[in-house]
Amino acid sequence: MAFLNRLLSNATLLSTLVDNAPKWRAQLLAKKNELRGGSFRDASMGICALVAAADGTVDPAERRKVADLIAADPVLQNFPIDDLRALFEDNCDRLAADPAFGRAHVLQQIGKAAGKPTEANAVVQIGIMIGNADGDFAESEIAAVREACRTLRLNPPDFGL
Repeated sequence: MAFLNRLLSNATLLSTLVDNAPKWRAQLLAKKNELRGGSFRDASMGICALVAAADGTVDPAERRKVADLIAADPVLQNFPIDDLRALFEDNCDRLAADPAFGRAHVLQQIGKAAGKPTEANAVVQIGIMIGNADGDFAESEIAAVREACRTLRLNPPDFGL
């Protein structure tokens, strides 16, 4: 019975996230001009790497997929794509080389947006979109975004998590 309850809970979560995605995209685009600082850039690339590595590995195909999503995201076009890729790759390399210290580094990067509500909310929304990009927001990815919420001092249920 617990398995069935968990399955239904995950289905409800995915449905909520899918329903909210267009609204969040519109919010992010409306605040694009406010999302220009280095703390947002670093935190965004941190959450992208954290979500990509949530299952314990980041294979080359997954890195490419996330890098392509980063490059195509209109909110992130405030920053040079080469800078974003370098930050994302560095975060992924750190997570792969030493998961514990890499995770600490990435959470530190995410934490740069703490205390900045617009940036913090945008970082979480980007993490959710990256996790749900393939239509399968895995439990490990949800846990990674929840951890980012705690780092940013945000409430995961406010994002349907």
